[in-house]
Amino acid sequence: MEYYRKLPTDIAEREAIITDPMLATGVSSVHTIDILKDAGCKNIKLVVILASPEGIKAVQAKHPEVPIYCACIDEGLNDHSYIAPGLGDAGDRLFGTK
Repeated sequence: MEYYRKLPTDIAEREAIITDPMLATGVSSVHTIDILKDAGCKNIKLVVILASPEGIKAVQAKHPEVPIYCACIDEGLNDHSYIAPGLGDAGDRLFGTK
């Protein structure tokens, strides 16, 4: 789900660093990279704090040239596609939505 998009007109000449607290399924990161590439950006990096092996594989399968910088790789995903043992949903924790 896209909430907001406003890219600089010279994005193709810039380095893009995508930051996300958690890389679970990889769907959001893949979509974000797709958007940046569609806009002409070629120098893209993904920086996450916590990742699942599934999320890393998903990003690497679609965008193998994008480096992923990660502080910790957890065991995997649970039945709700949350990183396990993980933190739950970072957005829910941050904004108290659940």
